[in-house]
Amino acid sequence: MLVNTDEQSLGNFGAMLPNLVQLKLSNSVISTVRDLGTSLGNLKILWMSQCGLTDLDGISSLSSLVELFVAFNDINDVSPVSMLDNLEVLDLEGNLIDDLSQVEFLSLCSSVKSLNLEGNPVCVAPHANSSANPWEIFLYLTCN
Repeated sequence: MLVNTDEQSLGNFGAMLPNLVQLKLSNSVISTVRDLGTSLGNLKILWMSQCGLTDLDGISSLSSLVELFVAFNDINDVSPVSMLDNLEVLDLEGNLIDDLSQVEFLSLCSSVKSLNLEGNPVCVAPHANSSANPWEIFLYLTCN
């Protein structure tokens, strides 16, 4: 589905489809997850790649999420994702994550089995040498 939240609200969308478990909004115009409202509590898989997404605030209302695909957006703060206890797959490729401390928030996602950070500025930093700290080694493994 393609939407433009600058022109139409999705605030009541989840109330109309309470059992929705997968939602593809890739290539839409959505600047923040808050635009989806708070009624998508059963959603397990969400695709929001290439949406112009700048903000993950509100993602915690999607507490059932198992897979989140937000590649090629303008995200630099991933801390809201740390509240998703069931998250197993997280695709953050091609965003604006440039601070190692942002990646540290992802350690709170104990269920994550697949993480893609490729194409983020944080992946350009030096990695995997003998004096590398554990986060640099982690970045090396997730960016390559």
